[in-house]
Amino acid sequence: MQAHALPSPVQSLLSTLDYFTPPAPLRMLLRTAGRKLRPRPPAMLFSPLAHGRAYTLLAEGRAEPRQYAEIRHDVGSGTTPTIVLGGFVPDSTDSVFLMRNFLLRQGDLYCVNYPRQGFNMDLLFAQLDDLMENLQRAGRKPVILAISFGAGLLLEWLRRHRMDGRFLAIEGIVLVSPVACTEDLIPACGGKPSTLLGRAIRPYLGDGVVSSQTIEKSRTVFRKMFDAGAQNKTAVRAIMTAHELADLHGAVVGTIAGISAEGACERVQSLKHLQSPSAYFQPGLLPLTEAPVLILYAEKEDSVLDPGSPTRFAMAAAHRAYFPVSEYHVVSSRAGSAVQHASLIFHCTHFLPFFSGFYRRMRRIQIRNAA
Repeated sequence: MQAHALPSPVQSLLSTLDYFTPPAPLRMLLRTAGRKLRPRPPAMLFSPLAHGRAYTLLAEGRAEPRQYAEIRHDVGSGTTPTIVLGGFVPDSTDSVFLMRNFLLRQGDLYCVNYPRQGFNMDLLFAQLDDLMENLQRAGRKPVILAISFGAGLLLEWLRRHRMDGRFLAIEGIVLVSPVACTEDLIPACGGKPSTLLGRAIRPYLGDGVVSSQTIEKSRTVFRKMFDAGAQNKTAVRAIMTAHELADLHGAVVGTIAGISAEGACERVQSLKHLQSPSAYFQPGLLPLTEAPVLILYAEKEDSVLDPGSPTRFAMAAAHRAYFPVSEYHVVSSRAGSAVQHASLIFHCTHFLPFFSGFYRRMRRIQIRNAA
């Protein structure tokens, strides 16, 4: 399952850069040079060795094939695989566009891209359970990188395992701008949402039919959120080439346009079924994991999160109740535009030092446990 090769000179240099964050133009130069000198094969679709839990759900009619997520597998050079759960949009593959090489140096990369024609949380968790079983057979424990809405899904997945009296066999977790319940985006009192995103998704959370105009409006909101990050041309040119930006823009806009009305409704409706972290305080449920956890929020979350976000409050004030071996940080920029919600693309260099330190600490733990 794991294919390793001797590192190229560029890869060797890049691996040393995991210990500090070089200027963005240098990282871009090394990334593009490495791609030319040692091009990577395209990601493959992951299929479990044995059709287990997900196959059973489909066979029993408890989920539909249109709700089956796509898991893209890249072979890395390290021993610690990473599973990525993205937000509402863009796809996980695009969310870690600039972090891909860093993550591949840690190990294999599994990007979970939610289906465009539907969404079924039970089926998604069954697919993740099947993936975890495959990794366990190969003797690998993954890091799970969960972004925005994906962090809410991860918390629910952890909660369900704890309700069954089990811990997931994971190496670590990284939560980026977690959104774990509707109250993170819409006031609990039922008042008017303070953010454009909150106002865009509110119609999806009712019991009525969502109009085509509402769906198109939400598509426009997500396009604007992505375009806002690309507006600072000077900053963008420092982190990616014009060709990379064009490819990324086409992929993200294509994903937004390709999500069907049914897919959009089911994806957002699933948020309504996620519990606030405050409801996790039950006997035998906490902690959710004893693995190391890194929690990152952006300095400018108020453009997306409601001021009364219960998940943000819980993670800031009581994260060690949920995760005993955890740390909480606010990612900020000393110069240039403020770091936005889950902005792993346009503020990659501000997030990378936290990622690098976290993976280093996990390697030290692995060495200590192996001794």
